[in-house]
Amino acid sequence: MSRSDHYEVYAIKYAECIARTRRQSFIFDDAHDAPHDMDYFIWVVRNAQRTILVDTGFDGAEGARRGRRVILEPAAAAARIGIAPDAVDTAIITHLHYDHAGGLEQFPNARLHLQEAEMVYATGPCMRHDVLRKPFTAEHVCRMVRRVYAGGVVFHDGDAEVAPGVSVHKVGGHSRGLQVVRVETERGPLALASDAAHYYENYEARNPFPLVVDVEDMLKGYDVLTRLAGDRRLVIPGHDPLVRRRFPAAFEGAGVDVRRLDLGPVRQAAGPPEES
Repeated sequence: MSRSDHYEVYAIKYAECIARTRRQSFIFDDAHDAPHDMDYFIWVVRNAQRTILVDTGFDGAEGARRGRRVILEPAAAAARIGIAPDAVDTAIITHLHYDHAGGLEQFPNARLHLQEAEMVYATGPCMRHDVLRKPFTAEHVCRMVRRVYAGGVVFHDGDAEVAPGVSVHKVGGHSRGLQVVRVETERGPLALASDAAHYYENYEARNPFPLVVDVEDMLKGYDVLTRLAGDRRLVIPGHDPLVRRRFPAAFEGAGVDVRRLDLGPVRQAAGPPEES
């Protein structure tokens, strides 16, 4: 394990969607109908002192409703690498879309960290509009409200430290209160982009994802990611299958696809990801 202000960082793939095209990933693209797969991850940030979960994913029922294949539900996936769901005491929720906050009940004892702006957005008048409401699931938002009433949510207004070496930074763009996570590692700071950059191409080519509340904020968010990460290669997109190509496998034999991020990329490949 790392020292108290340095962390190991893991991406755990729990679901996927292969019935997608590039028109669903980029506002500007000439190959609209080309296939473009999407991976779904939760992330684990840990050292000898603490374990922090970043996002809670979604369950099989939600996956079936939305046409996503759940390989292993998030709590079960975490358990495969020795993290008991009931023992998780801190979770950062990057935003309240179904694929990031749909598994709150699977981690019942976690104290949740959320941006104030996201709670206001997800429960406010914008949700009258179908296009803005689509990536939210009402029951997930209600579960967050119940956690607020139970005293289990820490709200942030902009940048904040969650633990020594772990901080959150509001960027908005994709959702009104989207936050990214900066983590100190032995190789320098790493930025978990979540949906501030779904894919490397969103970030590297400055080509925004189509599901967006504010395009300007999304574009500014790419600059925030560059500033937060000590190395551009340590900006980790939220849904890109190339993460599994670029970063080394961890916990092999555990029956779940886990990639260790804090060691840095081992290759820069353009082909399909390898399965662990």
